[in-house]
Amino acid sequence: MLGWWLGSIAFIIIWVAIAFWPARVAARKGHSWFGYFLLSLVFFPAALIVAYLVADKTAPAPA
Repeated sequence: MLGWWLGSIAFIIIWVAIAFWPARVAARKGHSWFGYFLLSLVFFPAALIVAYLVADKTAPAPA
């Protein structure tokens, strides 16, 4: 019983920690950190792909 409980807590902590990855990538590109964090909590693989593929808002416009 205790092992299952501790395993569940560890899984949740790791899941939340990993959700910071797409959020940081998106924030560096000028997008909402909080929005991508929430998205990655629910759909981590999709959020990670979208964060890397989304356009960089902070980059200078091409001349």
